Amino acid sequence: MAASLSSPSAADVRRQDRWWVYPANVAAWLTLFGLYSLWTIVFFHSDQFHQYLSPFYSPQVAVGRTPASPALFIFYIPLGFRATCYYYRKAYYRAFFADPPGCAIREPQFLASASPTGRGSAYRGESRLPFVLNNLHRFLMYFAVGFVVVLWIDAYNSFWYHGHLGFGLGTALMLVNIVFLTGYTFGCHSLRHLVGGGVDCFSCALGGRQRHRAWKGVSWLNARHSTFAWISLFTLIATDLYIRLLQYGVIHDPHLGF
Repeated sequence: MAASLSSPSAADVRRQDRWWVYPANVAAWLTLFGLYSLWTIVFFHSDQFHQYLSPFYSPQVAVGRTPASPALFIFYIPLGFRATCYYYRKAYYRAFFADPPGCAIREPQFLASASPTGRGSAYRGESRLPFVLNNLHRFLMYFAVGFVVVLWIDAYNSFWYHGHLGFGLGTALMLVNIVFLTGYTFGCHSLRHLVGGGVDCFSCALGGRQRHRAWKGVSWLNARHSTFAWISLFTLIATDLYIRLLQYGVIHDPHLGF
């Protein structure tokens, strides 16, 4: 009789592909993003070049005479939104905790008791610290939507330099970044539930037709949530790095009309 799919030994035998490539890539890219974010937030106090403002430093926060970077007062909101995101939780659980490392791949025994969901002697899911904080995702979502609005304003401001209308490479990067950040934020599982998850009958609900359209739109973005999550991560770094290179005179911004 063939071994059951639920059997750990059978699982190991059935996966002969390079299943480890995905978690390895996730671990590498998330580590790189974390190190870059730490570098730009802790060791710099601004990242603005004329009309271009880095998304790491938006919205601008007045910190008086404190030597701390303004980004330290705001970074925890977008970071918290991503860290508690349903997709990212699956990604970093597999990549950093091997919980589990892949579909039909058993969790390493030496990591079982130390896994984030505590699959040792007492399984508690995400009901203990620090992973119980993942339940804050639905609340952080409201702040993340506010950040999207602010970044759209920054993108609009990037078209103007001393009252003159123009378009530069920095403008294009800021636009691309906010488009993908918007797609990621508005594809949030919590937002999808808020829009239509609690409705059993759209035609019976107040504003049902509008809510159904909104739910379909969010559902379209939600189906591509992981794509928007990764692309927005790279556009965020690219935009910040480009503005910093302009700020230090390493490169020049090609533009029209300024």
